[in-house]
Amino acid sequence: MNLNPHRPWITPMVIGAFLISAVTGVLMFFHLDSGLNKTVHEWLSWAMVIGVSLHVLLNVTAFKRYFTQTTGRWVMGSMALILALSFIPAGGSGSEPGFAPPVRALAQAPITVLAQVAGTSTDEVRTRLQAAGLTATSDSQSVADLVGGDLRKQVGALSQVVATPAQH
Repeated sequence: MNLNPHRPWITPMVIGAFLISAVTGVLMFFHLDSGLNKTVHEWLSWAMVIGVSLHVLLNVTAFKRYFTQTTGRWVMGSMALILALSFIPAGGSGSEPGFAPPVRALAQAPITVLAQVAGTSTDEVRTRLQAAGLTATSDSQSVADLVGGDLRKQVGALSQVVATPAQH
């Protein structure tokens, strides 16, 4: 695959994608992003991946050379280790999504409160829970009582409770 005719646009693509990624990333780091910054950062990172891949193919000999140099191996190995470590859960409340605390609080609410939140009767909430395969024996029970502490199950049951019934 001869990429030399494409050299005039591949490196500028990498430069432009790096500029977008760097600026939007710094803005997000300092919580100064606005508008489409996050979306642009996520989606145009693909331009960076494609551009860098093509750039490496254009310069494969020079790229391979870094694997023979101690400093190059050390830097790339360190970065690979940091990447691997980034997959370790941080623990604490930071390991759950931001919506988890309100969902957990709502899941602890008795059926009478859920009825108020859903704008319906307690009988309707019980009917909706029954449709989700959950049987409440008392209006003082909560979704957490019925499904346990699993956040996904709580979200599923609460979604069933607050869902607008299909109109025929």
